[in-house]
Amino acid sequence: MARREELVVGLDLGTTKICAVVGEVTPEGIDIVGVGTYPSVGLRGGVVVNIDQTVQAIRKAVDEAELMAGCEISAVYAGVAGTHVQSLNSHGVIAVKSREVTQSDIDRVLDAARTVAMPFDRQVLHVLPQQYIVDDQEGIQNPLGMAGVRLEAKVHIITGMVAAIQNIIKCCERAGLQVLDVVLESLASSESVLDADERHLGVALVDIGGGTSDVAVFVDNAIRHSCVVGLGGNHITSDISVGLRTSMEEAEKIKKQFGCALVEWVNPQDVIEVGSVGGQKSRQLNRTILTQIVEARVEEILKIIEWELVRSGFAESLHGGVVLTGGVALLQGIRELGERVLDLPVRIGIPYRFGGLGDVVRNPIYATATGLLLYGSRQGARRPVQEHGPFSLKKIVTALKRWVREFW
Repeated sequence: MARREELVVGLDLGTTKICAVVGEVTPEGIDIVGVGTYPSVGLRGGVVVNIDQTVQAIRKAVDEAELMAGCEISAVYAGVAGTHVQSLNSHGVIAVKSREVTQSDIDRVLDAARTVAMPFDRQVLHVLPQQYIVDDQEGIQNPLGMAGVRLEAKVHIITGMVAAIQNIIKCCERAGLQVLDVVLESLASSESVLDADERHLGVALVDIGGGTSDVAVFVDNAIRHSCVVGLGGNHITSDISVGLRTSMEEAEKIKKQFGCALVEWVNPQDVIEVGSVGGQKSRQLNRTILTQIVEARVEEILKIIEWELVRSGFAESLHGGVVLTGGVALLQGIRELGERVLDLPVRIGIPYRFGGLGDVVRNPIYATATGLLLYGSRQGARRPVQEHGPFSLKKIVTALKRWVREFW
């Protein structure tokens, strides 16, 4: 069959789900051609805690995406999160050799900026330019070809624990995938849900997932601050489980079906049915009790995020407001509660720039995976992915290898 040379795959390794999205790069943009999701049981807070379970979940998600896209996936862009991720701003200065800035000069000044003291157990994930300064002229986005004798760069450096990143890469490799790059999940999400005007005015992206909440602040078209807060949707579920004395599975279903972040939005007469543990009969409870539990935890998460925005020093520069995305952004009333707590305009970020099966991913839960597609499409390191029929020899051999590895 024909070969598609311009396929790129994003793999979102979340605490609650693993999601693989396949996109085909076209002159108009990216068409979604395959999506696969599977519950994540081997990760906690963005960190691998069980390699075998994580590998199995990756395979299931990738197999589903392959089936929908009609192709064989061999390489991915993987997302990384977790409280081990840290960031800092740095500054580099060099002398321009030929009195005209060349690409070599830009590379050298970025290398100078990333030369910071770092513990041996951490590695650099991203070096993101904020602005360049040629002689005394500031605010330059691209200094290539400009005349000058001194070049400076202000950059944002994102680092992560070596062990945590290597475990993610190891899981992907065991699942038969090559990792083309490891990308901070909030950076990926920003690619798919933020627009250029927001980045220029000043905006905070808040991606609230299952185990963590990722924050990224953009001002003047550059990232200024990023962090990961170790609270997410699973903590809301846990509170519901304890407060209503029910299982985590039942609490998750109740959260998705009846959860609301504002008590005043709920009719005091509404009643919900709650399954009990230990084989006891289910009970009926007032929905207001559930909403009080949810509102308290969501408000706590938002207040911690507000503190992070103040700590960044850019809270007064967020003229574009806050964009909420991730699975928890689907919670009823969270936008209004966010505006109340953060005292900023808040909108829900949904991926919208995709053709093909774009309607399938028009949901905040796909923000990271689709953002990885946009990030990967700009790198120019895509791998050809061959289409296959139902009896592909490579697929049969791969399946046999997996069977032998799992059972012998």
